[in-house]
Amino acid sequence: MPLVRTGDLVTDAQASGRGLAAFNVITLEHAEAIAAGAERAGAPAVLQISENAVKFHGGRLSAIAAATAAVARASTAPLALHLDHVESVGLLRQAHAEGFGSVMFDASGLGYGDNVKATAEAVRWGHARGIWIEAELGRVGGKAGEPPLDAHAPGVRTDPAEAAGYVADTGVDALAVAVGSTHAMTERTAALDHALISALRAAVPVPLVLHGSSGVPDAEIRAAVAAGMTKINVGTALNTAFTGAVRTFLDHDPASVDPRRYLRPAREAMTETVAAFLRLL
Repeated sequence: MPLVRTGDLVTDAQASGRGLAAFNVITLEHAEAIAAGAERAGAPAVLQISENAVKFHGGRLSAIAAATAAVARASTAPLALHLDHVESVGLLRQAHAEGFGSVMFDASGLGYGDNVKATAEAVRWGHARGIWIEAELGRVGGKAGEPPLDAHAPGVRTDPAEAAGYVADTGVDALAVAVGSTHAMTERTAALDHALISALRAAVPVPLVLHGSSGVPDAEIRAAVAAGMTKINVGTALNTAFTGAVRTFLDHDPASVDPRRYLRPAREAMTETVAAFLRLL
């Protein structure tokens, strides 16, 4: 089916009080697994390509974007295409030509004033082209290339009053907030601040986004959605499933050299992981 806009899926999810899962794509197998998992669960999903994934593909967005979009269009599930954690203005400005309906522009590493200025400019550029823009306020740790960050350290979490001002000053369509999760967690042990989520939901007029959801237990995710989270980002959980399946296969058949033999169970492991998150939401 045709690509669906991320903003439309988020609006529908928020209106019905459920979460919308967004899964990171690194390889073609990731995209195929997300589409198959969405079909298996009978649910919509977002396929998102991060700036780090683009760097993995030699800094070239076109090929992985075209492949991901082709997989999404061939699926029977409602799927959207999203460009994630974009810090480069040059990459941001490729989004429209490559078919992305939404971008997460990440200026969270800047000071507050510079973050507002850069994000507001990204929003002006995106909205002029019909692109839905997500941004981040607060510090969600675990990003590639950054030193470890304690999700419970003072000053890390998103302040509701500051978030309200930030949304008003930038015009963003959704806000990723720091409430206790961390990127790249391989164990699901994160404890979220649900009172803060509720306060942010009351203060901020746009949908809230939870990054680092791979490390959040099922019950915590359910509670986060009930408290006001809408878009739920998942990346590392797919990689954990993928790598685990490859290791298991090669442990049993170390002489195998045909990648199709171990990529097939790896893709299936990711598919079931996607379906499980979608059933949860």
